[in-house]
Amino acid sequence: MSDKTLTRMDLSESVFREVGLSRNESAQLVESVLGHISDALASGETVKISSFGTFSVRDKAARIGRNPKTGEEVPIHPRRVLTFRPSHLMKDRVAAGNAR
Repeated sequence: MSDKTLTRMDLSESVFREVGLSRNESAQLVESVLGHISDALASGETVKISSFGTFSVRDKAARIGRNPKTGEEVPIHPRRVLTFRPSHLMKDRVAAGNAR
């Protein structure tokens, strides 16, 4: 496993190199795409990116949790959580990356 993290700057640099837009236009394009994805998820929509995966929002009900140190019961409030389910192609690609 590498400790490398892909950042917004890395994405915009890749768009700059591969598409040929200016660096500023590439950064704006990446920001626009990420903004649309974020807005859709915030409004409860599912975002499906073919050959990559599906992002969706789930509602989790309230429940009683337990502090593992003290054993004290703690209420966990209802909340919305973001989930990601990778496509089969992405799963296969990630698995093949581990077989070095």
